[in-house]
Amino acid sequence: MTPDYQAILQTIYAEVRPLLSQGRVASYIPQLSTIDPQQFGMAIYCLDGTTYAIGDAEKKFSLQSITKLFALALAFSREGDSIWARVGREPSGNPFNSLVQIEYEKGKPRNPFINAGALVISDILSSRFVQSDIAVLQFARMISGQANVDFDPAVAESERATAHRNYAIAHLMKDFGNLHNPVDLVIDSYCRQCSITMTCTELAQAGSFLAQHGTIPWNDTSILDPSSAKRLNALMLTCGTYDAAGDFAYRVGLPAKSGVGGGILALVPGELAVAVWSPGLDATGNSLAGTYALERFTTLTARSIF
Repeated sequence: MTPDYQAILQTIYAEVRPLLSQGRVASYIPQLSTIDPQQFGMAIYCLDGTTYAIGDAEKKFSLQSITKLFALALAFSREGDSIWARVGREPSGNPFNSLVQIEYEKGKPRNPFINAGALVISDILSSRFVQSDIAVLQFARMISGQANVDFDPAVAESERATAHRNYAIAHLMKDFGNLHNPVDLVIDSYCRQCSITMTCTELAQAGSFLAQHGTIPWNDTSILDPSSAKRLNALMLTCGTYDAAGDFAYRVGLPAKSGVGGGILALVPGELAVAVWSPGLDATGNSLAGTYALERFTTLTARSIF
C-alpha cells in the first residue's frame, strides 16, 4: 500500500522543529554563514510524477557537494570505467577536505565525493568540455527539467576566496600527475559548480533518474544504463555523506548525497527521490535536522533498501 506521504511529511515537519536551532551553518564559506538555520524544507518526487512537499521546499539553496553527484554522473556517462584509474571507490574515513590521505595514497583520491575526488572529476570534465561548470549546470537543468536552475555568483565568489585547502589539495594532486588542467581553471570551475542552487522539489526531481535505473522518469531520456545507475547508488550509500556514511546507512538506509549547504538527496530505487534542506549542520557536515527527517521518513514509510 502506498503511504500517505503528505501526512508523513507533516509529521516529520512537526518533529524536526526543535532540532533547527541545534545545527551550525557552514561558516567557513562566508556567504553560507548568513543563512538562517531555522529553515526546513522537504520534497518527495515519485516516479509516477506525483510530488509532495512541506515547509521551505520551494526555497532555493546552494547544493554544494550534491553537485558532485551530478558531475560524477555526467563524467561516468561520457568516460565510463576509465575514470576509476584516477579516483577510487572506497569510503574515506577522513574529513572530506583531508590532505593527509592524498599524500599517503600518492595523489589518487579515495572516492569521487570527497573534495579531492570531485576536483579530479572536474578536471576530467574540463578536458572534455570548454567549461566544465557550464556542462554540469546544463546537465542539472536537463535532469531537473528546470531551465531556471543557475549559479549563485555570490556563493561562488565567497567559496573561491576561501578555497585555500582546495588549492592545496589540487596542487598536491598536480604534483602527483593526477590533475591535467591548470589548478586555477579546475578550482574556479569547481567553485561555480558547487554554487548551483535548487529547491527541494527541483532537487528531488533531478535525482529521480537514479531511482529509475538511469532514465529520467517524465521523458524516458536515458542518462545511464541500469548497471551504471546501480553503481552510482552504491557509491552514494558508502561514500555520499562524508565520513558519516556508515552511521547514515545505519540510521536512514538509503543511498544519499549531502552538501554543506544543508541539502540531502536520497533515493528509494524503483519508487522515488526525496530531498531535504535545513542549513544547520552536525559535526560531520551533514544537515542535522535533514538526517533526522530522512531517518523518520524511512521509519514511517517502511521504505529503505534494507
